[in-house]
Amino acid sequence: MKTDNSLPQQSSLFTANDGKLFISSAREAITRYLGTREIVVPPDLKKDPRFEEKIGCFVTLKLNDEEMSLRGCIGFPEPVYQLSKALTEASIAAATQDPRFDPVTIEELLSLLVEVSVLTTPSVIHVKSPKELPNQIMIGKDGLIMRWSFGAGLLLPQVAKEQGWDAEEFLANLSMKAGAPPDQWLIPGTQILKFQALIFSEEEPNGAVKLLD
Repeated sequence: MKTDNSLPQQSSLFTANDGKLFISSAREAITRYLGTREIVVPPDLKKDPRFEEKIGCFVTLKLNDEEMSLRGCIGFPEPVYQLSKALTEASIAAATQDPRFDPVTIEELLSLLVEVSVLTTPSVIHVKSPKELPNQIMIGKDGLIMRWSFGAGLLLPQVAKEQGWDAEEFLANLSMKAGAPPDQWLIPGTQILKFQALIFSEEEPNGAVKLLD
């Protein structure tokens, strides 16, 4: 397995101390939208020039139960929007547009855990044979995207670690997330990309924020 310990490129912009800003802004955007149906970038993001950079991000909502069950997760894998816009819209979409779940209510939001992943730009993993792909993936550090003839799928870095998957299991589940058979990653022509992320997560609803390892 790859042992590259390099930090994501965002580490030059953001640190663990910025976690509260990310989480509070996500909560503010969701609360504002649920109350007024307005998509408004939180003022603290507008005042911070770092959020003018185009950076991809995902927002994940979880139940505060033993399994920390998923309640919503949506984002932008590519750096196509300013981070202030990407964070605001991903937050609202995670709460209201994830097709797997009913929309979150304002009351329910108070009991949910919020997690924000700030992504590096995805890059294609180049290998001579698909069988070499697992050796290029670092579990807990790399997130993956798969593109094939009939769609695409993405799994964040923390998912493989939370599920206890090895690299091959990660690729198999990525394939299924993309709507393909679990061995699709082995089929020539399938494109696998990887990215890293700074992951900020609440320890409890509206509580302290930590930077996940």
